[in-house]
Amino acid sequence: MAVLQDILYKVNIRSVHGNLGVQVADLQIDSRRVSNNACFIAIKGNAVDGHAYIDAAIQKGASSIVAEHLPAQKQENITYIQVENSALAAAYMSDNFYGSPSAKMKVVGVTGTNGKTTIATLLFKLFSGLGYKCGLLSTVQNQVGDDVLPSTHTTPDAISINALMKEMLNKGCTHVFMECSSHAIHQHRISGLHFAGAIFSNITHDHLDYHKTFDEYIRVKKSFFDSLPSDAFAISNADDKRGLVMLQNTQAKKHLYSLRTLAEFKGKILENNLTGLLMNINDQEVHFRLIGEFNAYNLLAVYGAAVCLGEEKYKVLQVLSNITGAEGRFDYITSKAERVIGIVDYAHTPDALLNVLATIKKLRQGHEKIITVVGCGGDRDKTKRPVMAEVACEHSDKVVFTSDNPRSEDPEAILNDMQTGLLPSMRKKYIAITDRKEAIKTAISLASAEDIVLIAGKGHEKYQEIKGIKHPFDDKEVLKETFELLGK
Repeated sequence: MAVLQDILYKVNIRSVHGNLGVQVADLQIDSRRVSNNACFIAIKGNAVDGHAYIDAAIQKGASSIVAEHLPAQKQENITYIQVENSALAAAYMSDNFYGSPSAKMKVVGVTGTNGKTTIATLLFKLFSGLGYKCGLLSTVQNQVGDDVLPSTHTTPDAISINALMKEMLNKGCTHVFMECSSHAIHQHRISGLHFAGAIFSNITHDHLDYHKTFDEYIRVKKSFFDSLPSDAFAISNADDKRGLVMLQNTQAKKHLYSLRTLAEFKGKILENNLTGLLMNINDQEVHFRLIGEFNAYNLLAVYGAAVCLGEEKYKVLQVLSNITGAEGRFDYITSKAERVIGIVDYAHTPDALLNVLATIKKLRQGHEKIITVVGCGGDRDKTKRPVMAEVACEHSDKVVFTSDNPRSEDPEAILNDMQTGLLPSMRKKYIAITDRKEAIKTAISLASAEDIVLIAGKGHEKYQEIKGIKHPFDDKEVLKETFELLGK
């Protein structure tokens, strides 16, 4: 329980109707979860406006309401608080309600288009290996020490984040590593948190269905660094065109990592094959179990963050050298009979797909074919669909276009969007098969001995969302089953 007045600290209040001394037992932004003496915060979302559920929340037992627009008819014995921004209010109130748990641990946020999950996961595994109890908030899973919790969003809502942080603190966590998506930054889900540091991986074409313009997407990412305090650190990729832009206005201590230019955390790839990466990092030669140039950048970011957090350089590299990556990120298996390599990767942006295919090309020993299975998500940025198709066709020997998560859209329409504008020379390279399982089976049947099959777009996901229903579907399991079925 907390006093309403106390948990309104830092909130920009426009008006108050009622008693600020009421006790608050819980905070909720979902009226269905409201219980007695809860404070209901009405947030206007993309699909649902919480203001429409104020009465429902009161009927469920809410004793106080926080909203941008108050109802004309106000009920007695209910406290109404009008605020400038409900989402921002929810963030500050959550931090206050749970006793600012993020300030009592070292929280590091990771943002960028690609690499967020891998960097956050590697940091979690590294610091766990260094002997700390850690928390993880990622696309793949949320984790408190050894306890794994399901993850539904890259970044949960502000109340859930602070509740998780409180649980992490109570269970003895000293460090928390979390992905910070552009949606979460823009929707104030991470506002009010106390960050010890932040990492920028890269920025490429994504989420324009939400942000509308690339400039706005960049601005939102940059705002995360602009908000950091002076005692935090900010690490950025010097090889990304916007790497320095991210650090322009931050008060945090600035650091850079790079494979191509001078930087505080400097790396060089010496070898890159299926056994991993041999790198030189700040004049220290180390072999890592991860594969590909994109992972070389991820490893540099992790190394830099660990050093900024005060860890000993050689111990960091020693532990990091034995760590594997996140599930569904360049996750590969080799068939028993024909030694066909099947790779499952979350790549769902043109740049991520290009990175994975470029890595696969470098891993080829001879003339092995690259066969790519790829689709695009429904109800998402449509402009990247033909670009994804073009990247796949340009850098693969054969391509199978298929469904990703069509969501509310017609899968056939998505496939048509992907094929729009492809050059005639590319048309001989691809076929379109709507059923994803059949598409994977076809790709593997097209593979000869030692060929490489990439299944892109869904990675760790264990479902396929069609017309609002999540059907069980696991690319890696389908890959294994098909290898067995076809005797590969």
